[in-house]
Amino acid sequence: ITRMRFQWDWLCLGLLIISSAPAEIENEEVLGSDVEAEDFDKQSEEADVDKEESSLGVVYQTPKPTGEVYFTETFDGALTGWVLSKAEKDNIAKYDGRWEVEGLKENTVPGDRGLVLKSVAKHHAISSMLTKAFIFDNKPLIVQYEVNFQEGIDCGGAYIKLLSSSDDLNLEYFFDKTPYTIMFGPDKCGEDYKLHFIFRHKNPKTGEYDEKHAKRPDADLKKFYLDKKTHLYTLVLKPDDTFEMLIDQSVVSKGSLLEDMVPPVNPPKEIDDPAAKKPDDWDERPKIPDPNAVKPDDWDEDEPRQIEDHDAVKPEGWLDDEPQFVPDPNAKKPEDWDEEKDGEWEAPQIYNSKCATVPGCGLWVRPMKNNPKYKGKWKAPMIPNPKYQGIWTPPKIPNPDYFEDPHPFEMTPVSAVGLEIWSMTSDIYFDNFIVCSEKEVADRWAADGWGLKKLVASANEPGMFSQLMTAAEDHPWLWVLYILTLALPVGLGVLFCWPAKKTYEDFDFQKTDTSMADTGGEIKQEREELEDDEIDLEEIENKDTAKDVCVCSVFQHSSVYKIQLISPAENEGEDGEDIDEEENEVVDGSQEEGDKSGSEDEMKVADENTGSGDGPLKSVRKRRVRKD
Repeated sequence: ITRMRFQWDWLCLGLLIISSAPAEIENEEVLGSDVEAEDFDKQSEEADVDKEESSLGVVYQTPKPTGEVYFTETFDGALTGWVLSKAEKDNIAKYDGRWEVEGLKENTVPGDRGLVLKSVAKHHAISSMLTKAFIFDNKPLIVQYEVNFQEGIDCGGAYIKLLSSSDDLNLEYFFDKTPYTIMFGPDKCGEDYKLHFIFRHKNPKTGEYDEKHAKRPDADLKKFYLDKKTHLYTLVLKPDDTFEMLIDQSVVSKGSLLEDMVPPVNPPKEIDDPAAKKPDDWDERPKIPDPNAVKPDDWDEDEPRQIEDHDAVKPEGWLDDEPQFVPDPNAKKPEDWDEEKDGEWEAPQIYNSKCATVPGCGLWVRPMKNNPKYKGKWKAPMIPNPKYQGIWTPPKIPNPDYFEDPHPFEMTPVSAVGLEIWSMTSDIYFDNFIVCSEKEVADRWAADGWGLKKLVASANEPGMFSQLMTAAEDHPWLWVLYILTLALPVGLGVLFCWPAKKTYEDFDFQKTDTSMADTGGEIKQEREELEDDEIDLEEIENKDTAKDVCVCSVFQHSSVYKIQLISPAENEGEDGEDIDEEENEVVDGSQEEGDKSGSEDEMKVADENTGSGDGPLKSVRKRRVRKD
């Protein structure tokens, strides 16, 4: 019973897993069929649309900040406040890349638009002033915006610059050398996927600015550049000199401005003495050739590395007189061939067809083999250098440029945001910029904008079956996993549900109410074949008296096992001596002992009533006895 319950539990579990997969596929297909992105009407794009209902029944509303902010931009209305750069980069290239305000190509949220980079292999620059300048004092700085690489990305960036406050800041001449305080965002070229966080730190001693780069995140960023989905990038700078970088509201990197920037904000207190020089007699060699070693007399440096194999024999059928390559008989000299200028024309060489069916053509040369006598140039063995002094390092001196900035968070104030980008891929989508100090404000802003994009993208994703097929195209080894997954429940169903042949164990033996009378004084015999390794032996259990006798004979081919149970009354002799309770007699046939273990057991059970038909009642119960 326990075994059957275990089998049924596994079968039910397998059926549950199988049934859940089609249900999920069906649900996703229904959801995907109900959600289809609606095409934008160009006239509605030019209008100032605040609300519009999507096919999901979700009404898009232009996000509005819920607290104090320094800058916000949704691009849903008129593009006001943004300035295209008229500058030239390095006095060579102009910032003539084209920008457009439009909706997403895929997973469109009706009514939502963004700023899209449209040109390839051109410099783009656009900027806008903050509502009010951000001063780094006792409030955190949070910079957040959305990016979608709609065509993937080959080489280019999508980072934002927070431009430093200054009296001569002119957005019309914004270019790569315009001073900035922070640069943050994704960047990729080749197989190098980056998430930049750079800030310009002012040296308190010299007044010069140095760029400090955050260490590379440990997370795998590749999927954010290639999945053509809108992703949310967030930078959080705190007054305790720590930072966090998040993608889709998950932290991918965090650290300290004092410890996790390259180069470090604060220079070392000591530096190597630039005037120090290594002494001429300083020995940095840990090992040297043994000066006492001598080349052995039998060492021959002139032996070549390989020699001809004199045991090799030219293959039978080798054509010595046939060249391996012959002139192409179908080739013709070009009509414009000038032998005075081009020289004598020769037909191009092709492989000799006669050599295709033989071991080879042309002059046969013996193959080369390694020379067993080759030892190469002799070198003395290396021994530890007794004069080894270690690797020389210059002595340390106090760093004359040392300074300590305990709070690098106190950076140069910022008063504008800008995008200064060169890209080999077009249709890079930007949307929903916000600069604030409260994380709750940024999260609410993300929920009203990026959250809806994520919802629509999830609804438009293909069903599970399509995703599995797409994954198998990229990774063919998944087909093996799919086949095993489908074969497992089928195998379990066949194993547990297929009707099995009934064995001797499947019969239920009941106790008999009365003993059967022996009318002829003979023992009725019955044989059954057993498929397991157990023998059933009938045991007499006398309810009223212990005088009944049962003789059970077990037949196993030619060997007979006879077990006689004697009643307690017969167990005692006239002189009071006890007779053995059980008397076993074994009659062995001609079959050898080694054949018993592999044969099927046969049993003969006989119930005998030694008295007449009026004898006492008996009950029989099942008993199992091992062969051995």
